[in-house]
Amino acid sequence: MEMKKSPSKDVHQKTPLFMAIGLCLSLLLVITAFEWKFNDDGNLVDLYSSTDIFEELVDIPPTYQPPPPPPAKQQLLEIIEVEDDEEIEEIRIELDIEITEDDLIEEIIFEEPVEEEESDEIMTIVEVMPSPIGGYEKFYKFIAETMVYPMPARRAGVEGKLILELVIGKKGELIDAKVVRGIGFGCDKEALRVMGLWENWNPGKQRGRPVITKFYLPLKFQID
Repeated sequence: MEMKKSPSKDVHQKTPLFMAIGLCLSLLLVITAFEWKFNDDGNLVDLYSSTDIFEELVDIPPTYQPPPPPPAKQQLLEIIEVEDDEEIEEIRIELDIEITEDDLIEEIIFEEPVEEEESDEIMTIVEVMPSPIGGYEKFYKFIAETMVYPMPARRAGVEGKLILELVIGKKGELIDAKVVRGIGFGCDKEALRVMGLWENWNPGKQRGRPVITKFYLPLKFQID
């Protein structure tokens, strides 16, 4: 008994063949597209027959710069040697002023420089500031040995630094002393009392001369 073949089954069996044929055709089309050559049919331009007008180029001649003139020759002094035996003519100077032995020549007096007047102005900035004789180490040692810590300040536990304004005279004397920043509780008065006991000051100087100078001195109170 003969079996009939189903057409749909036949088509399914031939599907791989159709896919292979389609793939080959696609590759053939791609290769043909890349290898295909196009010729441009445009008209060629004849450069020789072009009617365009070109500007004429002008040759610019190179600029000539003459070389600088040579430096002038310096004339050297010629030294002439004079023999020892040759006599030199006496040089005479004629003056219009007639001077005799009887004429007296007035003595020329030079005026002495005027001394600068001493000024009593109090200066704050000078070349050499006042300083205690013996140095500050000796000065602060004297302050520590002489000063008595005020009892109100000690009880209240007050410590701090006060600033004194001192005016030193031309001879090193203490002209004035005052507290410009104090801490109170009797410390200000004690500082002024002790400062009045120290009189050994080197005066301030300006241009080598002693002047009246004002300066500021800090003092520190600290409970031992």
